[in-house]
Amino acid sequence: MIFGFIADTLFFGRIDLWETQVVFVSYAAICFITIPLLHWLEVRASRIETPDGVPGERSFPHLRLLLPLATQFALGGFLSGFVIFYGHSASFGASWPFLLLLSLLFLGNEYFYQYHSRLVFTSVLFFFALYSYAIFAVPIYTGTIGTQTFLASGIIAAGIFGLFTALLRVLAHERFFAYIRHIWMGSCAVLVLIHVFYFTNILPPLPLSTEASGIYHSVWRVPGAYMATSETGQSWRVRYLGFSPTLHVVLGEPLSAYSSVFAPTKLTTTIVHWWQWYDPVQKAWVTKAVVTYPIVGGRDGGYRGYSTALTNEAGEWRVDIETEDGRRIARIPFMVVIGMNPPDMNTVTLK
Repeated sequence: MIFGFIADTLFFGRIDLWETQVVFVSYAAICFITIPLLHWLEVRASRIETPDGVPGERSFPHLRLLLPLATQFALGGFLSGFVIFYGHSASFGASWPFLLLLSLLFLGNEYFYQYHSRLVFTSVLFFFALYSYAIFAVPIYTGTIGTQTFLASGIIAAGIFGLFTALLRVLAHERFFAYIRHIWMGSCAVLVLIHVFYFTNILPPLPLSTEASGIYHSVWRVPGAYMATSETGQSWRVRYLGFSPTLHVVLGEPLSAYSSVFAPTKLTTTIVHWWQWYDPVQKAWVTKAVVTYPIVGGRDGGYRGYSTALTNEAGEWRVDIETEDGRRIARIPFMVVIGMNPPDMNTVTLK
């Protein structure tokens, strides 16, 4: 399991590469075939009697051993890829419930091998994999994101799963009628759960992901690059562990938030920067500025952009980087200290 996850991490390329899509489609094809085929063999074996009148439990022993392994491999590959791509796209503070669910399913797929011969377990997990894949695959092909694209992903996933259950009905109709109610109940629970994750902004905003972000005293563009003035003297926890930086600001001086957001080729959307200050009196975050700008996908390092706002209040600040429909891509927290003199700064080239 660990070696497979490391291999996926190393060899999975960009999410919009055709090689990546071929891998995921192959996983779907394996599940689509092996799950109904296994239960066709199980039904067929139950009808065969040995000379002493006992049902033929040993019929097709090799296939009945290999098919659950193939299903486990494909579902494990799905979940491993989801952990990598959804994890890269997620803002942990907003998406941790979904990431926790993915991690538990990934571990459960490896440690509960005996359940891969059980029809309801594998069918419902397959639908979860189909839906989770469609959520980021459909935007890659349509070049759009948003609620309509998300709902279209669900329709496509449900359609493919309907074909899967039709094949199951043909090959193993006895088990199909015995368990179809449980399969549909489990699939509906998955459908509802993913919709709740989406409309509560818990679902990561795949296929978008943040390649780089930061807060600076100023940001400007030069041919082929972005430059910034960065405050010197930040602690090692800020530089190496990602802790919130403290910026010393002269009253009336603006700050700039930089972000590089990856989007697949042909996808166009709008990025929103929400500048918010924590009011200790109201004990609530107060929005001080909202800046939007369009992005076009395709660049390996992400589409680069920045926003500028005045930070005349000392204390806790944050810039939430979101999609137009409110799903958080990243968050930049920082502290502001108001002073009379500008701090020491140096010029850096941004990714």
